[in-house]
Amino acid sequence: MKDKEAFIKSYKEHKTISAACEAANISRRTFYDWKEQDDDFAQRIIEVDEARIDYVENKLFENIDGNKTNEILFYLKTKGKNRGYVERQEHQIDGGFPTKIEIEIIDENKDQ
Repeated sequence: MKDKEAFIKSYKEHKTISAACEAANISRRTFYDWKEQDDDFAQRIIEVDEARIDYVENKLFENIDGNKTNEILFYLKTKGKNRGYVERQEHQIDGGFPTKIEIEIIDENKDQ
């Protein structure tokens, strides 16, 4: 359990699994084994990840409050889809490309 506590502390500090494993002196495989086999450990990792998302969301809103255009657009594209803020790509098929495709199926056994 001591190693797991050391890893969680390291994960909070180092942000990535690779860096946390290196700092805690364990392999990535050990981390994934712990996460798969120990529900309490897995839950603590989820809690750290959720706290990070909260932190980043706060930064996003700080930037939105500062009228940062990219952050405003990102938020609207992800949270405002139901209001029409959706990025779409339009594809036009013309200029030499076929718009109608016909397929003929030939029965090789027909004459036998």
